[in-house]
Amino acid sequence: MACRTVCRTLHRGFASSPAVVRPSSGGVHGQRSAVFSREQARQRALYPRTEKIEVVLHGPGLHGTLLIMNKGVSTPHSCARHLTEWHVKSSALALVDGEPWPLHKPLIQSCSLSLLSFKDKDPSLVNQAYWRSCAALLGQVLEDAFKDEYSVELLGIPELPVTSGAFCCDFVLDPQLDSWNPSEESMCSLIRGAQQLIHQDLPWESLEVTPSVALEVFSHSRCKQEEVEEKAAKSNNGTVVLYRCGDHVLLSGGPLVARTGLCSQYEVTAIHRLGEGAWGLHRRAQGLSLPFQLEAHHTVWRKLRSRATKLTGILLACPGWFVVETIVLLRVLKAYIRRLQVNANIDRPERQFKCLIS
Repeated sequence: MACRTVCRTLHRGFASSPAVVRPSSGGVHGQRSAVFSREQARQRALYPRTEKIEVVLHGPGLHGTLLIMNKGVSTPHSCARHLTEWHVKSSALALVDGEPWPLHKPLIQSCSLSLLSFKDKDPSLVNQAYWRSCAALLGQVLEDAFKDEYSVELLGIPELPVTSGAFCCDFVLDPQLDSWNPSEESMCSLIRGAQQLIHQDLPWESLEVTPSVALEVFSHSRCKQEEVEEKAAKSNNGTVVLYRCGDHVLLSGGPLVARTGLCSQYEVTAIHRLGEGAWGLHRRAQGLSLPFQLEAHHTVWRKLRSRATKLTGILLACPGWFVVETIVLLRVLKAYIRRLQVNANIDRPERQFKCLIS
């Protein structure tokens, strides 16, 4: 028993030590963003001469449209700006030669391009990217929510399907805050933080880097460095993709949508304790959101929000930790929506919830 206590004390001391030696939260963000900007500038300098590429567009009213763009500089977002304001505002993700592609990632060769939105016939790729993005936004809010003297370590974003009912972000707080439980006021504060980022309409910039650059970006986080090594080992070309929103740099399990302003209804619904883990007391923050193109009737939103407060999850990225995967009863939700259509005379709510029930 004494040995276990000593081991736990040493382990907790080790896990919390980065909070002692690393700079303030703002300093960490500034350092990470500076490394991101430096590498971004280096990569752009690889194309000193303006070299043209051909981009063939696909989509309603666009089939066969040809754009001449700049190699290594132009992005799918740049292409959208050559079309209409609707394409600029509604495009959330792209397909480049059939592969999911962030809207702000430069194009490096001639290609075919499809701009994806939430109202496509098959919105599954956009929906999943949106879910990841909402979780990334939640992590950014959590990192900025506490005073500088308290460390916040983001453990990762579980890759949950939209049908799980909530997006999630796992994190560890400074050991001094182990007894902390979020009050209603705290939850409202987190929601306000998210809404501020949404209002700023910040882009999620994408940058593919070598592991050495990613390790430098996360030099103050052993947890993130381990995640970098894992992602590099699984990558086909040994690289790691970073994303930046404002001065917040993060890792993601897949592409994110174009910008924070695509979010509309957004709530932080719960923070659950998962128990002691490799980095301290593991917690899971959960939330619910719908994009501006698919806002919900308040009655349906309350039902979805109630579901999103319950602990949901899959196998965690942290070794040795398992959370029971929840079962989402989609048929019940669909039946509920059908009842609303009859009783409340809501105009075809299925269309509003394509992102949740498709």
